[in-house]
Amino acid sequence: MRIMLDRLLPFLIAALAVAMPTAQANATEVQLAPSGTLRAAFIVRNPVQASVDPTNGAISGLAAELTRAAAAKLNVPFTLTGLQGASAVIASVQSGEADIGFVAYNFVRAGDVDFSQPYALVQNAYLVRTDSPFRKSEELDQPGRVIGVGMRDPADFFLTRTLDQATLKRNDGSDSDAAARMLLAGEIDAYGANRQRLTPLAARTPGVRLLEDNFYTVEQTIVVAKGRAGHLEFVNRLIDEARASGLIGNTITGAGLIGVEVAPRSGEPR
Repeated sequence: MRIMLDRLLPFLIAALAVAMPTAQANATEVQLAPSGTLRAAFIVRNPVQASVDPTNGAISGLAAELTRAAAAKLNVPFTLTGLQGASAVIASVQSGEADIGFVAYNFVRAGDVDFSQPYALVQNAYLVRTDSPFRKSEELDQPGRVIGVGMRDPADFFLTRTLDQATLKRNDGSDSDAAARMLLAGEIDAYGANRQRLTPLAARTPGVRLLEDNFYTVEQTIVVAKGRAGHLEFVNRLIDEARASGLIGNTITGAGLIGVEVAPRSGEPR
């Protein structure tokens, strides 16, 4: 019996060595949903993240599919809550009300939460009047020109630090038609936002058009509470798997998103 145990001991040690990292990983994943339900938050007015069916409240889109995939890996149910703006999503994750949140990356917010690698890239463009002389985004940065933008949108952060001569006029960004009204009234020379929002607006509004080029590419990411390395590693693995399986690309196509593409794996060229 002693001889048999001696022979088995190296195999038992090896098996334990393999099992321990797995157990640690499982513990980290359980901690990501401490309530027993994975709670996710997204920006309710951002169609790139998700759409809410007004008839029954059903949520579909990238945030819904990625949350569903994460919950399946954790073997827990999930909830998905739409909030008014990125600040609200981040505050929800910071307070522990949400376990993960969907927001665009911004370095200003990096001290508050930890950002995953991007899962999607969103193109931002300018809406102008049909009779506008502007054909390229770079032409708008001139003295006396006014550009409209949603307050604290990714475009706002970007244009705030990159415009040299034009000035910004901010609104709350929740009313797309307000952008067209400001344009047609001559209050602004252009309005900057993501193409997914502006394309249907341009289609239903006589007298406005979209510039053909893009002025900014926004990285859509998932955030977790600051300093939770295991949680961040789990989310990054999830995105890698969702990219490789086609989940992200298929969801973008199925949702009919415009100006949105699958983000390459971190370190790969765009």
